[in-house]
Amino acid sequence: MRPLVDLVDTHLHLDDARFEADRGAVLERAYQAGVRDVITCGSDLASSEANLALARRFSERGEEPPDPATACSSPARVWVAVGIHPHEAGRVADLEEAARRIETLAAAPQVVAIGEIGLDYHYRFAPPGVQQAVFERQLALAQALGKPAIIHAREAERQVLDTLARYPGVRGVLHAFAGTAEQAREALDLGWYLGIGGMLTFPSARQVREVASSVPIERVLLETDAPYLAPVPHRGKRNEPAYVPVIARALAELRGLEAWAVAASTTAAAAALFGIPR
Repeated sequence: MRPLVDLVDTHLHLDDARFEADRGAVLERAYQAGVRDVITCGSDLASSEANLALARRFSERGEEPPDPATACSSPARVWVAVGIHPHEAGRVADLEEAARRIETLAAAPQVVAIGEIGLDYHYRFAPPGVQQAVFERQLALAQALGKPAIIHAREAERQVLDTLARYPGVRGVLHAFAGTAEQAREALDLGWYLGIGGMLTFPSARQVREVASSVPIERVLLETDAPYLAPVPHRGKRNEPAYVPVIARALAELRGLEAWAVAASTTAAAAALFGIPR
């Protein structure tokens, strides 16, 4: 079996408390599994700042980890998306001030995207109108900064696609895409990529597999959403970026491709979209 040696996890949450004890080891396991880069996503201003601090801590350009016990011999490189998740939209007291803070964070060289932003009508932790205002302000910021966006859409795919159509200058990825094949085609027509993760391996996720089997492979990105959504056979465990090869191989089997070809295509797409050097 040809090893997979140049993968990108385009979506995880490295700041999550479940990684507190072993972040360095998580990044080293990722590297040893062939994952060379990860993009850790903010959910609010505090987590965006925390993720940027982690990227600086573990980056070759940043400081050495202060605790030698957490240092990595060969860590995956850490990149960052900064933004406000729809779950947190209702907590934004001053949207313009929040946008200014995101813009300041986005100037750091480790920041490659605005995200995770979007709409969530499943939980509705914030009213739809509030979510929409926060979403659109961040899309406008992504457009102004020339940054790609990482989009969350849950039971709001129609509203998200309609919104993205109003921002034709913005490109990015629909994270954990679970929409219909028709919605996938619409997203592709707008120039967006689709993020495929552990849900691909869930027995109940027929629609995800239908989409993943049919869209152009060059428009697919791999992700884990760690610590969430661990793929089979790791269901019930904490997810981590070292499981990206599991997703790559599942996608390859679904499409009748070699796993190394899926790795090469998805990594090239991630590098092109986010400007990650190879």
